[in-house]
Parts: sequence; structure tokens; C-alpha cells
Amino acid sequence: MRYFFIEQSAISGTTAVITGSDARHVKTVLRLKPGDKIGFFDGKGFEYRAEIIALSPEKIKVSITDSFPSTAESPVQIVIAQAFLKEKKMDALVRQLTELGVTKWIPFFAERSVPRPEKKQISARTQRWEKIAKEALKQCKRGRIMEIGKTVSFGEVLNLGESYDLKVVFWESEFRSANAELPEPRQQINTIFAMLGPEGGFTSREIESARDQGFVTAALGPRILRAETATIAASVLLQYVFGDMSQKNLDKK
Repeated sequence: MRYFFIEQSAISGTTAVITGSDARHVKTVLRLKPGDKIGFFDGKGFEYRAEIIALSPEKIKVSITDSFPSTAESPVQIVIAQAFLKEKKMDALVRQLTELGVTKWIPFFAERSVPRPEKKQISARTQRWEKIAKEALKQCKRGRIMEIGKTVSFGEVLNLGESYDLKVVFWESEFRSANAELPEPRQQINTIFAMLGPEGGFTSREIESARDQGFVTAALGPRILRAETATIAASVLLQYVFGDMSQKNLDKK
């Protein structure tokens, strides 16, 4: 069954309308017809099953046959705060973190962040990241779109982590493993705020500021990872320890 993303505003009772490029894809590429079954997500946590009623290259009308909360969302909310990286690494991370079930992604400027786009460029890139997140949602069949946060400064991002159950900075100069620093899963951890640095890493001053704000620091093993690799590794680790990637959680599916 083919899956699509649809805005909640396009759903009315037991019917919904698919428009734009997805409608053209259904009509001209997939060549589906009335009576064919499709699935879609609303990006707010719900999944739908539907049957095509009528279609044109610009609009597909469907009848909703079933709706239910998505089973692909993690039981823990993970926010990844990512220091700006070079080139298109940020684009790739948006897609990969969506696939890994991250709740929200916040770009920020660290001291050693080399790219520092202007406000207009940031706005354009944010729109691009939102589009990438929607596309990735369809591929991985998540029910909720990863939220793209506003680009902020290092000081602002520390304040954003204030109310989370666990606040952690992954740092290449830390010698203690993440397992030693993270609390046991039996402790009630529902929300996690994790910070990852730029290519040059965090400065000692930034680490001290984070610790003063209640963040713990943790390593990701004995090897020095590329910045983008560290972000993926940290996300997988957090989902395994606290989220839905361990066997005990997979057995519940």
C-alpha cells in the first residue's frame, strides 16, 4: 500500500483530499484508479487507511475507512540540538533523524560553527528542512513530523533544555562512556534534550556553561567521530536505552 502525507486541514469527516505533487504522482506515475487503497499520515500522530473515490492530475478525493494512532512513534520525546555544520550535512541529518524517531531538531550556532548564514538564508533553509522532514515521514511511515525549531544561539539553546528529564551534551573530550553518565532506564525519563557540536567540537567554555545549566557530558566511544556521525550515533543510543529500539520495546509492537 502506498503512503502519503496530508495536512489535517485536508481531512473533513470521512473524506480527504490529496493535492499537489502527490496527486500528480497518484494519477500519472502510480496510475491508481477509483477503488484502489492507499494510506496516509497527518503528521500529528495519526495514520489513515482510505479508498480512492475520484481523481484528477491535481486532486485525489478519498474515503477514509480507518484511522488510528501511529504505532511508529517513540515513547520518549527526544530533542536534538545540532550546532551548524558545513555544506549539506544538515539536510541529510534532517532526513536521518526523522527516520530515527526524533521529536524535534533545533539548529544553533556554536563558537566553532563555520557556516553562519544570514537570516534570509536561514528562513529558506528552514523551509527546505521542513519539506525534507515531510518526505522522510512518508518513507519511514512515521505518524508525526519531526518539528524543525528556530535557529538560535548557544546561550538560547541551553535555556531551551531547562525543563527536560535528561539534558546531555555529547562531547569528544569526555572520557566517561554514555552508559556511565546516563541514568538507568528504570528511572522515569520521558523527555530528553541532547546537544551535538560542530565539526571543530565544543569549546571548554561551552561545556562548562552547559554543566552549569545542569547538562551532563557523555562520550560516544573511544574513536573520534565526524560531527554528523556523532549525531546519528547519539540518537540511536538514546532510542535504544530509553525509546523503542531495544528488543523489549520491539516485542510490544
